[in-house]
Amino acid sequence: MNRFIEEKLTRWKDKSNRKPLILRGARQVGKTYTITAFGKREFSRFVLLDFEQNRSLHKIFSGDLDIKKILIAIEAHTNQRIIPGETLLFFDEIQACSRALMSLRYFYEQLPKLHLIAAGSLLELALEPTPFPVGRVEFEWMYPMSFSEFLDNMGMEIVREQIPDLGGSSPINDAIHEKLMEQLRTYFLVGGMPEAVRAFQETSSVREAAGVHRSLLTSILQDISKYNRTIDVEYLETILERIPSMVGKQTIYQKLHPGVRVEKIKKALGILIRSLMIHKIPSSSAQGLPLGTQVSDKVFKYLFLDIGLMQTICGIKAGEVLHERNLLSIYQGALAEQFVGQEMLASGHGSENGKLYYWARSKRGSVAEVDYVMARDGNVLPVEVKSGPSGKLRSLHLFLKEHPGSPMGIVLSSSNIQELPEDRIKFMPLYTNI
Repeated sequence: MNRFIEEKLTRWKDKSNRKPLILRGARQVGKTYTITAFGKREFSRFVLLDFEQNRSLHKIFSGDLDIKKILIAIEAHTNQRIIPGETLLFFDEIQACSRALMSLRYFYEQLPKLHLIAAGSLLELALEPTPFPVGRVEFEWMYPMSFSEFLDNMGMEIVREQIPDLGGSSPINDAIHEKLMEQLRTYFLVGGMPEAVRAFQETSSVREAAGVHRSLLTSILQDISKYNRTIDVEYLETILERIPSMVGKQTIYQKLHPGVRVEKIKKALGILIRSLMIHKIPSSSAQGLPLGTQVSDKVFKYLFLDIGLMQTICGIKAGEVLHERNLLSIYQGALAEQFVGQEMLASGHGSENGKLYYWARSKRGSVAEVDYVMARDGNVLPVEVKSGPSGKLRSLHLFLKEHPGSPMGIVLSSSNIQELPEDRIKFMPLYTNI
């Protein structure tokens, strides 16, 4: 599995002022596989400690956090020499050992030349109230495979190279556009969880990928309940199954689990957010940057971890996706909105500090909503995920009228590239790199 984050790992490796790196991400997005492949390729020595699989490792960190003593103990345990500049030391499943997390600051202070990466799932959930060693570590985020990564792993690098970015102005060749839309339909079903992509890669069967989705959902729920025993697993499972049907819609707590107290619903949602299974998207007035300083705590939507997992939970039939020409009509446009949000998070260009925002206003006789707002080159850009001519984009027109400093609105659709400068609107294909 080739992952674009390896470029960031290489830049981190070559930095002179490097700090220990914590790679964060949900369960099963490929952290261990990627770091192991990177370590074996880029370093002459690679040492892996898995704190969940091998609990005896915890004893190494139980005493004083003297890095020289810790390294001697690790070398003895693994029977491998650790040489700064030659070795990548990898702490996997670090959420299982809070003392190992604490040691990262001392590795930075006492042995800054050593390359050290830590990774773990459910970090925020498992380590409460243990704090991260802020200022002594660096962070990177890993998400499910993006559409571009999916194409690369399907052997379609040349097709992937034809994907435009937001600066594209010339229409895509019709045959290439159709090819990309065809592959996007497949991606809607398979999604970006590496195990599901591998299953599809080996069998060309979306049914096999769906089987992986169901298995992943079961194992993820089990892991979450293992690290937070105060939550009622039944509530958690019910809400996890209902969130996908709420993607793209402003969320009302009672709709997620009718008859259950709001406090319990909020607690379950908080756990799913901290486990990175769902992403909360608040509404921002978007009157300037940063977008996060202008949010409403009362108006929000949710994004799910992965579009493949989402469509499996929702029970969407493969034929409905594969034979539908307009992908924005499937499931009332929710799959398309999930896809765009997922791509924005994966690229890092559409999010602000790893967070997404949308715009909503509610005035008597004039309710309006734009699917996403994002910062780009110091400007605020509204992004709509819709099909239809410019005249029907009432909310987008209203946003642009109330935000004269916004240079243009972006509409992502199944259509090709088209610019309407008089309306300050640009139509781009749904698969555009954001």
